Amino acid sequence: MKPLISACLILALFACATSPTGRSQLTLFPESQMAQMGASTFTSMQQSQKMDTNPGNARYVNCVVDALIPELNALAPGMRSTQWEVKVFADDAPNAFALPGGKIGVHTGMLKVAENQHQLASVIGHEVGHVWAKHSNERVSQGFLTQTGMQLAAVAAGDMTSEKQQLLGLLGVGAQVGVILPFSRKHESEADEIGLELMARAGFDPRQSVELWKNMQKAGSGSTPEFLSTHPGVDTRIRDLNSRMDRAIKIYQQAQASGKRPNCRL
Repeated sequence: MKPLISACLILALFACATSPTGRSQLTLFPESQMAQMGASTFTSMQQSQKMDTNPGNARYVNCVVDALIPELNALAPGMRSTQWEVKVFADDAPNAFALPGGKIGVHTGMLKVAENQHQLASVIGHEVGHVWAKHSNERVSQGFLTQTGMQLAAVAAGDMTSEKQQLLGLLGVGAQVGVILPFSRKHESEADEIGLELMARAGFDPRQSVELWKNMQKAGSGSTPEFLSTHPGVDTRIRDLNSRMDRAIKIYQQAQASGKRPNCRL
């Protein structure tokens, strides 16, 4: 009986959700907590890293974000209350990220690799896709379950909020690192799919997403840039993007016909 009760208590912790692409996922932590973790991480990053002071870069990145977010809100009404914040970091590494709670960071190095607004929209759309699909929550939840094992039964009998936070700290996946764990292959592929649709709906040319990944591959010069995940590889990502391109182009053409023509420039 006790094992059954424990099992029920453990299962009661599970928050089943469905990703934007229809995939079942497990998210144990409330989005409010993930947003707090994202905000804390974002603040720490700004304090510890050099920030870009070029207002033109900030305007450019914000222009792209401002075109993408309305499309996100149209597809995901639950995201409408998110207050997006964008910062540019003075870092030559071609990297970008988005944290829970709507925190977006772009390295100046990415502005060199993404040769135009369409390619930058591909990058940011991909990162926003991670946030919409709650990939950080999923990763932290998976780590929590994997590492704590049978401790979950004991946790279930006590104060869940404090115990979860304590265990997260022990696992080293607290606010500083938990929301920026490397994403899995399925997360990266899903973010690519979401990003492609978001950019097309906003009036950015989805074909430039393929050119972006070619540029990223060249920028690697034999090594993998931080933004790139080795799972899947660049060739696989390009193939997957191309497999969805016909639909994306139709969405893009409809967006253009409706007057969505972003004009973001450095």
